[in-house]
Amino acid sequence: MAVSSGPVTASTDAERAMFDFVDAYDRAFETAALEHGLSVAQACVLGRLTRRIGMRELADEIGCDASNVTQIIRRLEARDLVRRQPHPDDRRSRHIVRTADGTALYAAFEESFAFARSAIANLDAREQDQLATLLRKALNGGQAHSSR
Repeated sequence: MAVSSGPVTASTDAERAMFDFVDAYDRAFETAALEHGLSVAQACVLGRLTRRIGMRELADEIGCDASNVTQIIRRLEARDLVRRQPHPDDRRSRHIVRTADGTALYAAFEESFAFARSAIANLDAREQDQLATLLRKALNGGQAHSSR
C-alpha cells in the first residue's frame, strides 16, 4: 500500500493539489505493478534497465542502497526477467540487462499504467504545454526550459 507523500495540512491549494496528484500517481503505479506480480521497487528497476547498467549506477539512479538493489535484482533474476553480464572492461563488475521476458513484462506494465496518459487527456494541447512548462519551472527553481 502506498504511503501518503504529503503533510497532514498543506499550506496552499497548489501544494495540496501537488500532494494529491503524487499520491494518486503512486497508488496507480503500485496497482499496475501488483497486476503484473511486481513490487513497486521491481517495476521501478525494470523501467530503468533500458541499457546495460552497473549495480552501483542503478542504485544511484533510483536513490537506493546498493544492498537493496542487489536483493531486487536477485528476485528479478529468479523470475528470468533480468540477468547479469560481465562488464566488458572490468571482470570484477557486472552489468544488469533485461531479458526478453523482462522486456515483455515491462511493456505490459507500462500499458496498464495509464495514470499519466489519462490525466493528461483531461487537458487540451495548450494546457498540456502550460503544465509541462510550470512543472519544469517548479522542479528547476525558476529555470524553465523546454525538452523539445
